Amino acid sequence: MSLPKVALSTISVYPENTATGFATAQRLGYDGVEVMVTNDPVSQSIDSLRRLRDGLGVPILAVHAPCLFWLNLQRVWGTDPWGKLVKARMVAEELGASTVVVHPPFVWQGKYAAEFVAGLGRMQQETDIRFAVENMYPWRATAPVIGERRVEAYSPGWDPTEEDYPHFTLDLSHSATSRMDTMAMLGRMGQRLAHLHLADGSGSNADEHLVPGRGRQPCAEILGLLGRNGFEGNVVLEVNTRRATNQDARDADLEEALTYARRHLVLGDADSAGEAKQITV
Repeated sequence: MSLPKVALSTISVYPENTATGFATAQRLGYDGVEVMVTNDPVSQSIDSLRRLRDGLGVPILAVHAPCLFWLNLQRVWGTDPWGKLVKARMVAEELGASTVVVHPPFVWQGKYAAEFVAGLGRMQQETDIRFAVENMYPWRATAPVIGERRVEAYSPGWDPTEEDYPHFTLDLSHSATSRMDTMAMLGRMGQRLAHLHLADGSGSNADEHLVPGRGRQPCAEILGLLGRNGFEGNVVLEVNTRRATNQDARDADLEEALTYARRHLVLGDADSAGEAKQITV
């Protein structure tokens, strides 16, 4: 039985650029990358990404559509959110990626949010690329205010398992921040789980994206489960290395993360085997 590929998200080297993400993945021996589309022009360009892929021999396994709020990506690939997803699909198809990662809409994206579940379902029927909706976490928008309360930021909601999406991305840092039962969320995703963002979290209000094993998430248990069940999606390290003081320190964190992922995909966690066997992915 082949094990899932372990890739590096290019955002894991932030504030370094996309090219650094590719080079880091190649240097440390990752199986490929997930391209986070950001304000970096290289991340937006099929030709630039193809040159990096071919020049370094690093496959592109997934494309993360430009959904991030904190990087101010509202105008990357235009302002139409559906157009962003069409572009992400095209990039994935051109470059051999299997998955497009997408966030649930924000509540202020009114019509897009209202049509998102049905519209994404229609888009999925047009391609073999998997649109995998990512679990987020509850937070309050600073506006608008309705009466005395502020509305939730995501619509139809931050927990994608409450909707009928064809595919999911499970992000373990987000599940830590939301303080959800991660194994229960994994169970609800079931065979629609297409993609794993591997990171860790302590359960604080911050979205920490720790190196796996440094927080409280069941990273080892989930990896063991995916390894035993022949998971056909990808495992992507999406960790925060912004505190690294230099390249060597960042490399040490990302090498530790890669070693952790591969070890637990093979070994799992014996203490959780009984629980994990009850979940089908």
